[in-house]
Amino acid sequence: MSFCFIILAGGKSLRFKSNVSKPYQKLGSKSLVEISVDKARKFKLIKKIILVHSKKDTSRAKSLKLKNVKLILGGNNRQQSAYNALKSIKKSNKISKVLIHDAARPNFSLKLLRNIITNIKNFKAVVPQINIQDAIKQKIDSSLNEYIIGKDRDKLFLTQTPQAFIFNEIYNLHKTKPEKYRDDDISLYLDLNKVKFIKGEKTNFKITDQSDFNILKRYFKTNINVGIGFDVHRLVPNRKLYLGGLKIKSSLGTLGHSDGDPVLHSITDAILGACKMGDIGQMFSDKSIKYKNIRSTILLKEVLKKIKNKGYCINNLDINVITQTPKIKNYKNKMLKNISKLCEISEDQINIKGKTTEKLGIIGKEKAIACEVITSVFKYD
Repeated sequence: MSFCFIILAGGKSLRFKSNVSKPYQKLGSKSLVEISVDKARKFKLIKKIILVHSKKDTSRAKSLKLKNVKLILGGNNRQQSAYNALKSIKKSNKISKVLIHDAARPNFSLKLLRNIITNIKNFKAVVPQINIQDAIKQKIDSSLNEYIIGKDRDKLFLTQTPQAFIFNEIYNLHKTKPEKYRDDDISLYLDLNKVKFIKGEKTNFKITDQSDFNILKRYFKTNINVGIGFDVHRLVPNRKLYLGGLKIKSSLGTLGHSDGDPVLHSITDAILGACKMGDIGQMFSDKSIKYKNIRSTILLKEVLKKIKNKGYCINNLDINVITQTPKIKNYKNKMLKNISKLCEISEDQINIKGKTTEKLGIIGKEKAIACEVITSVFKYD
């Protein structure tokens, strides 16, 4: 049993009212699309992932550089977008089941996805649902202001995604009965006897407007960890000086096994601490020739890959660069831009401060540079 996970992101996002469409809005360093992709990749039965995007978002979808994810151009509506994705895998004999999911629902749990995948073994389709708890009214005539009061909510429920289907059946329904399509793919099924409705999740709500997105941001940031990093390097002749990944013009450079960048070393250590993953010395030993004179940008990128795989995302960085010379204010903006790019977070999530020791100690005598960093991270799922 092999699955294809289809992410529908072909809508216009008109109600979201942003220059950046909903699927590409970011929580920390990850877009809503990437969050869903990362969750799907945790299941070995999911052999293929498809992202359906709108024409106006083609360049944005490509810019995500999602490995082993097929990009498909969407249609004029949700049904056409889903059908475009299904047609693209028609010739594949390896796919027997499909999961169709809305990019606007990134907050589904791995438990829910596992439950959907497990139940499709015995049913034609599996759909998560939640009961309606609010009082229901039905408008009959807007001009006369007529309503039905007291609708029986026990007979009504809401459906969510991901929804699972036998591939051949859902493909044929899309091909032969597109006019029957309403809000989601299960609406194509007239016979619901072999459809399994399972308990959905209230937290798996759909992002429609900015207020929904603000609720999602608060939810994701409830699970925050904090880490601290510190590094100091002696200044010596005949060495290059790197700070925050930038090469700084200087007659003295930092002595170290790697390139001796105290800013990136401190950032790396702070991130590892926040994610409870040890420290930079454990991960990149200074006894190994492999890391001799290696750029700290490479080490930081490796750590970022590891924390992403564990579901962590950087929330903010607060950086103190402690040095008598050079003056950090001369490089602050360039450092901000470079660290933002390296860590894949916005510049307003980073704060850099230059500090001196008032000419006291080894740093004050311009014989060393130190850096300390505090970071917070939050975890998906």
